[in-house]
Amino acid sequence: MNNMDKEQAHLRIEKLTKELDHHNYQYYVLSRPSISDYDFDMLLNELIELEKQYPEFLSPQSPTQRVGGDITKVFRTVQHKYPMLSLANTYSEEEILNFDKRTRKGLVHDPIYVCELKYDGVAIGLTYKNGVLEKAVTRGDGIQGDDITANVKTIKSIPLKLKGNYPEEFEIRGEIFYPHQGFYKLNEEREVKGDNPFANPRNAASGTLKMQDSTEVAKRPLDCYLYILYGENLPHASHYKNLQEAKNWGFKISEDIKLCNSLKDILNFIRYWDKERANLPYDIDGIVIKLDSLQDQQSLGFTAKSPRWAISYKFKAEQVSTELLSISYQVGRTGAITPVANLKPVLLAGTTVKRASLHNSDIIKNLDVRIGDQVFVEKGGEIIPKIVGVDLPKRSLFSQEIKYISNCPECGTSLIRKEGEANHYCPNTYACPPQIKGSIEHFISRKAMNIDSLGEGKIDILYEKGLIKNFADLYKLRFEDIFGLEKIIPESEGKKERKVGFKEKSTQNIIKGIEASKQVGFEKVLYAIGIRYVGETVAKKLATYFKNIDALMNATFEELVEVDEIGDKIAQAVIDYFNYNANKSLIEELRIYGLQLELKEDPNLISSNILEGKLFVVSGVFANHSRDEIKSLVEQYGGKNTGSISSKTSYVLAGENMGPSKLAKAEKLGIPIISESEFEKLINLTT
Repeated sequence: MNNMDKEQAHLRIEKLTKELDHHNYQYYVLSRPSISDYDFDMLLNELIELEKQYPEFLSPQSPTQRVGGDITKVFRTVQHKYPMLSLANTYSEEEILNFDKRTRKGLVHDPIYVCELKYDGVAIGLTYKNGVLEKAVTRGDGIQGDDITANVKTIKSIPLKLKGNYPEEFEIRGEIFYPHQGFYKLNEEREVKGDNPFANPRNAASGTLKMQDSTEVAKRPLDCYLYILYGENLPHASHYKNLQEAKNWGFKISEDIKLCNSLKDILNFIRYWDKERANLPYDIDGIVIKLDSLQDQQSLGFTAKSPRWAISYKFKAEQVSTELLSISYQVGRTGAITPVANLKPVLLAGTTVKRASLHNSDIIKNLDVRIGDQVFVEKGGEIIPKIVGVDLPKRSLFSQEIKYISNCPECGTSLIRKEGEANHYCPNTYACPPQIKGSIEHFISRKAMNIDSLGEGKIDILYEKGLIKNFADLYKLRFEDIFGLEKIIPESEGKKERKVGFKEKSTQNIIKGIEASKQVGFEKVLYAIGIRYVGETVAKKLATYFKNIDALMNATFEELVEVDEIGDKIAQAVIDYFNYNANKSLIEELRIYGLQLELKEDPNLISSNILEGKLFVVSGVFANHSRDEIKSLVEQYGGKNTGSISSKTSYVLAGENMGPSKLAKAEKLGIPIISESEFEKLINLTT
């Protein structure tokens, strides 16, 4: 290889690329591997080395680009060329009959339908230009979604470059999902690390696609089926034929698609898959019925929310009956009490169920569930199923109503229930063990401080050994304090008994992770400290508005509600948090340990203070920017956003479909109303 000249290297790279693309297609799309894993890896490694030596021949569509490497801090918002609407859902065969009647009424001929499996995953839109994947965008709100192209490129069943005779430009949509085998393995690995398992494959797929490091995404075996095409020059006027044609271009199209000429054909398809879905290696939650003719689709058109030419039939959740043995009560991070039913073990959806959620006291009361009852249990995709009813004819004459607990099962504190809230709470936030451990688990989580290798089981060990009493104590830990500590975690629902401990490598990673977290941005620190109702988005808005922790701590209620999308409930929660001296002490400790308590300005951001002191209300849909981009520009140029119009508002930036009530209030108060183009002139984006 070292003796190759440039031209030979170029030819070898092209040959390897074609070979590897072919083998990827055979393995991930057709499920017919024609080469061993070892031989594939040898070819891939050779290509990697050649591209390192001759980077000028590295193509974005190279098979080596599927291993990831891009770091995405913020996913760009992209407007869909074709709105990505949701389908209307139906749960009965009678509603399918009504759909067929409406369809026939709107057409002058008998319809031909296409029936497809409804995959339970994450919807994605893939745009190809000249046979190359240009972008991959999530559904979002249907009008715009997140550009996650770097992460989607790691999915080997999605072609980066097409083959055959394809249109110059088109979009193909499908569902990214987590196959069962990979999902179970992922959760086992998370449990060994002490991390919470994902609730279901859909959540695992969604969480994976939003990871910032595409290298990590590449390690997870996501898959994708494609199910509809959009474009100006599609090869056929038939939806079914277009999908079959897309197979020839390299797309993974399900073999379980059927043309149906009658209502009977549709119902037979539904009934077959209602039973057979249990044997699939991935989750489906229903059947999608579409008109095959693109002309018929266009003729019937759309409602405001969904197409008239398609409908989704949702399967009913699987249900079993078993005995309720007892009820236990769990305390969450916020102090919320969750009652959990302990059941006589029963097989449901392929797993043995021993527990089910009862949610809160109102659910228990409304179900009138009692110890010893035969209860109906459903598993609708979550790890912990739910009780949906009681088999009353089988109830014992001596059964008694359940009396909900009045004291915390962990610390004994009297429970409270705030007006308008469903849950009871333990108010002993700073001395109740599950709440303390929960706040630490939240602090270290991936979306917060992202301290890897330190999960739930290890937090238990550190807390029980007295090494940490709050999240600030993490920054006191040393390697010698924790190396070698271990604990047996007993069996629980969905988890086997396992040993959790601090081995040398994981301990080194934890200490490094704690140190690295000192560089995590202020908005994530603000999310991590766990102010009630302050999620990721709210934390970012507060950080952007107030710039540092001191300004936020000293903010008045009136100043807080001026912040875009911050209402009374959040404002009061922020004030309550900082009014408590223990929280102020925690913040001071974090300051001493060197955490980021001030927003860092991006040195690459070109901005000015041209809007300093100006308060904007942004409303409606815009042509050149998304609403979030507009708000970002306001802040970039020194202005501030607020969600409600008041006498303090400087400008109302109005797009299409602005709410009439906001418009009326702005006019009443005499607030200047400007358009997108006027705003661009204001900040000198245009001349």
